[in-house]
Formats: sequence, structure tokens, C-alpha cells
Amino acid sequence: MGDSIDDPWPGVLLFFDFISNSLAFTALGGGFILLLLLLLSATISGSEIAFFSLSTKDLNRCRASKNPQEKNLVKLLDRPKKLLATILILNNLVNIAFIIISTFVAWRIFGHQKDENLLVLGLTAFNTFAIVLFGEIIPKVYANQNNLPFAKRTAGFLKAANYFFHPISWFLQTMTSIIEKRIEKRGYNLSMDELEHALEIATDEHTSEEEKEILKGIVNFGSLSVKQVMRSRMDISAFDIETDYITLIREIDNLSFSRIPVYRETIDKIEGILYVKDLLPHLDKGNNYKWQNLLRSGFFVPESKKIDALLRDFQEKRVHMAIVVDEYGGTSGLITLEDIIEEIVGEINDEFDDDDVAYNKLDDHTYIFEGKTSLNDFCKIISEEPVLFEEVKGESESLGGLLLELHSKLPRVGDKINYDKFVFTIVSVDSKRIKRVRVYINIPT
Repeated sequence: MGDSIDDPWPGVLLFFDFISNSLAFTALGGGFILLLLLLLSATISGSEIAFFSLSTKDLNRCRASKNPQEKNLVKLLDRPKKLLATILILNNLVNIAFIIISTFVAWRIFGHQKDENLLVLGLTAFNTFAIVLFGEIIPKVYANQNNLPFAKRTAGFLKAANYFFHPISWFLQTMTSIIEKRIEKRGYNLSMDELEHALEIATDEHTSEEEKEILKGIVNFGSLSVKQVMRSRMDISAFDIETDYITLIREIDNLSFSRIPVYRETIDKIEGILYVKDLLPHLDKGNNYKWQNLLRSGFFVPESKKIDALLRDFQEKRVHMAIVVDEYGGTSGLITLEDIIEEIVGEINDEFDDDDVAYNKLDDHTYIFEGKTSLNDFCKIISEEPVLFEEVKGESESLGGLLLELHSKLPRVGDKINYDKFVFTIVSVDSKRIKRVRVYINIPT
């Protein structure tokens, strides 16, 4: 009942006095304890970076080692969530202790002063500066550069802390697992503009345009479907299974392809793939030779399959070509390993490729494109993102298909179709498809 009315928390002040007196708390002793706590905080913060930045090579070497420190290191990383929980618990306890003891020291030295607001402001600034700079930034930079030695030196300490704080870390891991199960996992929803911006940040003036294009191709690689990259059924060179041997050899010589699909009656009924190298031992055979026995099974994939998954299939099955089928099982197109790789490194031309390109650039604003040009290639050439046409292209993956979606019917020569900053003028058309298009890009000045 004898507490002063001016003291809002007399119990707290009595606690401070008790601790201070029981520890013989002086400014010098308090400063020494604060230094030890700051060193401990730096060690714990650095250990987090050191442990979780170790390379697979370092870990494999530690697993094969008989050094007790390295064995402890491996055991700790075998349960990374528990290790991380222990590090976070230790770091928070030490930092809280640092703040409390710094408050004790300040109270003993400056407690008689009346300006408590200035004292609180000064304590906040000091604690923040000391913990962030000396307890976080400096040790983490050092530990990142010397991760293995740092991790080995702290492994024994963290192993003991792992046992001591096991109940708390187990509780934290359990709560984290419950939260992860209840919260819907969401993927990153980044636009290509944001990804391009990230690439610009990650590259510098020493990065060539070719390297930037490869990086952009890698970023875009996982989002492309087979339908966006394949060549359409109109561009497939294939043989009827009833073709006689002499005619087959003559046509193969004209095509200069190493693998050719073979169909029965219609391109929708692919019987297999003919490898030209399989014919080489039989070039001297007559017209009655049953070349059909050399056919290999075709590899069929749906239009919606992603090309990164198809690349893995190509590697596993050791094939270089796939027949793309639509939802009804008909042949939609064809895709090769070269088509997939070109999405990363750009066009690959060999001695058999035509030098003629599928477009002509008339000036900085005007192009002539073939209607069968894929939207993916079209956007690459004009330096636009495919997402620009996502809302209007429907199921189309070619420039001609896009214009049919925009115009709702087969246009006539000279018709102009406007979309966004583009003016599409039909140059050539037949009764079934758009053959050539003039594209004018209206770039604001």
C-alpha cells in the first residue's frame, strides 16, 4: 500500500531492482553481459546461413567423414525443420535477453532522469542498431563466405540446443504443419513483364543480347504447350504406307529429313515413323522391297502437354519426334527435339534448312507474315509477349487463326483487321485459309 501513485508499474520496478541487486548489476558488468549476448546472437544468426547454404558436395563429404563435428552437422541437417526451429528459438531468446538487460543497464544509469521518452527512444535506436548490424548482417555475410567451417564450429552447440529445446521446437513444427495444411498453396502469378523486369535486374552491361534471349527462353520454357510450338498438320511431310519403294527413295532424297511419319489412307492414321538410316543397308533392293517392315512405333502426345515435360519424355524414351493429337485422336501436328531446344537458344539452321524466312520486315513498323506463322514465333519477331493476344485468340495458335477469331469469318484480300496497336491487312487468301498478312505496328511517339 506504500507504492507511489506516480509509479504505474511498481512490481516491475521491484523486479528490476531485485535482479540488479542479486547480480551485483553495475554498468561495467551489464556491458560485459550485453557483449556476450551480442556475440551469441551473431553466432546463432550466422549458423542459420552456414547450415542452409552448404552445397551437396560439402554434405556428401561430411557424410563420408569420421570427424565428430561433421557427423553432428549431417545429423542436424537430416531434420532441417527441427534445426531451423531451434535456431529461431535461440535467436529470439538471446535477442530478448539483450533487450531486457540493456534496459536494466539504462535504468541503473539514467533512471533518475525525468525524460523517459528520450530514454526509450535511445534504447530503441541502440538495440535495433546493435542487433541488426552486429547480430544479423555481419555474421551472416561472414558465415555465407565460410559456411562449412562456421557450421562445423557451431554443430556441437546446436546439437545440445536441439535436445534442450525439443518440446518447444516440436510444438512449433506441429503448429506449422497444421497451418500449411489449412492454407491453400498458391503458385506465383507473375506476368512476363515482371519476369522480364527481373531479368533486366539480374543482368548487366556485360550480358549480350543473345544471352538475354536465352535467359528469357528459359523463363518462358515451362509455360509453353506443345500446341504453341508444334508445326501444324498442313506442314507435315509424310508418306502413305502404300508408296512403292523407288518412289519412297526419290521423295526422301527431295525432303532431306531423317525421320518421316508414315500414314494409312489419311494423315490422321499414323502407322509409325520411318528412320532414313534404317534404309541405308537396303538401298540396292528392288521396287518390291517391303520397306514397311522398318517402321518404328510413333510417340503420340496431346496438344496441352507442356514442352518441358515433353523434353523429359524425349530423354527417357530416347526419341526425337512426337506426333501431336487433338482431343478426338486426329493428327494435329508434329514436334521435334529441335523445335523444343529452339525455344531456348533460338533458331537452329543446318545445311538442309531453307534460308527463306517466314516473314519480311519492310520497315521498323511494317512486316509481311505467312498466315501459318505460330503466334509464339510472331510475338518473338515483333518483341511482344504472347499474353497480349491471350483473351482474343481462342483455341488458335497461328497468326491466321488469330485473325479468324478477330474477324469471325474468312476475310478477303485487302480487308483490314484492327486490334490494340496492330493493323492487319490481308495480302493473300484462298478458299480455306489466310496465306499472307501485312502487319503494321502503330508505335506511339
